Amino acid sequence: MEMTVAELVSAQWDDHRTGLRCEDRVLTHHQIAAGAAARAALLVDLLPRGAEPHVGVLLDNAPEYPLWLSAAALAGAAVAGINPTRRGAELARDILHTECRVLITERAKLPLIDGLELPGVRTLVTDTEEYGQLLAPYADAAPGDAVLAPPDPARRLLLYFTSGSTGAPKAALCTQGRLAAAGRSLATNFGVRRDDVHYICMPMFHGNAVIADWAPALAAGAAVALRRKFSASGFLDDVRAHGATYFTYVGRAVQYLLATPERPDDRDNPLRLGFGTEAGAVDAARFSERFGVRLVEGYGSSEGGAAVQWSPGAPRGAIGRAAPGDDLAVVDAGSGQECPPARFDAAGRLVNGAAAIGELVNRGRNTFEGYWRNPDAEAARLRHGSTGSAWYWTGDLFFRDLEGWLYFAGRTDDRIRVDSENLAAAMIENILARYERAAAVAVYAVPDPVAGDQVMATLAHPGPFDPDDFTRFLAAQGDLGPKMVPRFVRVLDRMPVTATNKVHRVGLRRTGFRCPDPVWWRPDTELTYEPLTPAAQAALVERYREQGRESLLDPR
Repeated sequence: MEMTVAELVSAQWDDHRTGLRCEDRVLTHHQIAAGAAARAALLVDLLPRGAEPHVGVLLDNAPEYPLWLSAAALAGAAVAGINPTRRGAELARDILHTECRVLITERAKLPLIDGLELPGVRTLVTDTEEYGQLLAPYADAAPGDAVLAPPDPARRLLLYFTSGSTGAPKAALCTQGRLAAAGRSLATNFGVRRDDVHYICMPMFHGNAVIADWAPALAAGAAVALRRKFSASGFLDDVRAHGATYFTYVGRAVQYLLATPERPDDRDNPLRLGFGTEAGAVDAARFSERFGVRLVEGYGSSEGGAAVQWSPGAPRGAIGRAAPGDDLAVVDAGSGQECPPARFDAAGRLVNGAAAIGELVNRGRNTFEGYWRNPDAEAARLRHGSTGSAWYWTGDLFFRDLEGWLYFAGRTDDRIRVDSENLAAAMIENILARYERAAAVAVYAVPDPVAGDQVMATLAHPGPFDPDDFTRFLAAQGDLGPKMVPRFVRVLDRMPVTATNKVHRVGLRRTGFRCPDPVWWRPDTELTYEPLTPAAQAALVERYREQGRESLLDPR
């Protein structure tokens, strides 16, 4: 039977156990339901009649975030998760594109929207006296007292941004029914109990935190503990303080945790499970050994069109197999035909990547619910395959072995996944094109040594390259988010082009940072470039080899 998130929130009303912890604030499940009801009633009064029932949330992981998710569910509205790493006109575009007439934020985020043109948008600042005064008249509200539309499984609840080859972020849709079903499924699969505590340290404007962490806790009646922003150094202290038993991650977070100094009591923690993507087999094993916590890898298209489920007995590096009912295939995008199975050498390295790696496609049923006002993007995602029926194209690269196990291999051409952020190469390219000393710019992904991608840029740069001048240029670009900054910069006299006079991106990606031209790189997170010397390149390639990802440096 289909349920709604509103029903799950309403079920908290008579539950007076601890339901939410964040820093020094503790709320019971009842207080969460009551707070959500008050905010739902406020929202119903604030939204102009006839407006789309959308509320933008521009917050770190604070208690107000899950309260507004719950409030939107009760009111029959939808939350647009606004990414705080966006800047300037692009940030304004996200808010206006999703037609948010109310924006929930906090004082620390006000500089991000200062000076932006946001016509018709009412801003509520949660950590102000005015906000408390607005909520006060609704303090006695209960779930169901104020609704814009009756709760329904098909009612839109989430609009969360994901990037693609068009360059502009797309707002993927998620209904109450899909989110509730995802929460119940994960709670069942992982045996989530009422006395569990889900630690949410991934940003809640992402589907990862909401769908894979908050929703199963809500479905099972478990508590959540929030961390405003992920901190590797504070992770274990938080877990112990909150009694956390479950968390979600992306691969880079696992790498950061492993980089912290080892302590003799690392295994002394209440965690029993971590669920996420792209940790990599080597780091997942290291994490389990060091912290005594099993990591379960999975894959799910943010838009709901395809899922790969982890299964016991998965070979090293495999994500899993298709979820029940899905008809997943690894397809050559050019021919539409299924790629041949992967072959491995005695050391377990992929030896036929050029043929075996293709795009993951769901040829069967899927729960893709579309994008907000973007029919072209929907048509690109759902298009006909070799059978003549519409297939769901994930935009993600995989290969499959003879036993049917699926392995993640990267992203398709214009998508770059850095620290769980899907970035559009075209967007970064447009910003770097402002650099007057460069005659042309190309931006593309190169594999990260552990998980996901890193940003690489090629500059057609006549004359000597000045890394300090380029660094000053990057620092002055207000719309260049921190994850967009190139890790590698290749410098050449003239941009390579194809016979049709287009930038030869395939060739650039194929050679990556192992090319005959000078390459400058940032060895760490500092905005400082230095030459990638042969010794540094050899050491870097060794890191890929240790993680079993060296073959990804030779795409075909």
